[in-house]
Amino acid sequence: MSASREFQAAFELPVPFQPRTGTLEEWNRAFVRVEDYLRAHRVQNRLHQIRLIEKILERASERHALNPRLDPAVLAAEETEALMDGWFADVLEEISMPRERVSVDGRVALLLCDGIERWPYAFLEEPEQLPPEFIRAMRAASIQAGPDLTISSMVPRPIDLGAITTAAGETLEHFQRWPLLRTLFLWLVFAGALAVIFRMTR
Repeated sequence: MSASREFQAAFELPVPFQPRTGTLEEWNRAFVRVEDYLRAHRVQNRLHQIRLIEKILERASERHALNPRLDPAVLAAEETEALMDGWFADVLEEISMPRERVSVDGRVALLLCDGIERWPYAFLEEPEQLPPEFIRAMRAASIQAGPDLTISSMVPRPIDLGAITTAAGETLEHFQRWPLLRTLFLWLVFAGALAVIFRMTR
């Protein structure tokens, strides 16, 4: 039996989901939200979808039992994000990285290595059950997608705004020191505008 078939044979079918709190309509909305989220990540295998949704809804139902006022759909979405972030961190060995960085690196690596298509049952499975070639492909794609940032120092330099800007700045400084000159300038501008309007209307 090949490694891929052994990996698939190790799966267990989900047990019926029976939440202790919430209505069937609320949990149906939560089911649909998780299903749509998995489809957005190209998880098309129906059996694997059901297993993952069951797992996520069980986690959400435990939180809902502690606070039934919360929306099961929101809880399911939060649990999906948390499960994915933790899974990416374990697979890529980026546990110390910020959550946002791990989330981005993981999604890009999964896309680059074509993980969903090549290993349709691997997504969100326990790391110790994953095929070694899948883990290697994910880590190689992660290095390709997100190289480490290099820190460089920037020395501040004066900004050259040009001669026109310098002259305008000096003019404004004169206006601030001489209020009478500023008033005279404004009246000249106003008179010039009236003269232009007069000539245009003649």
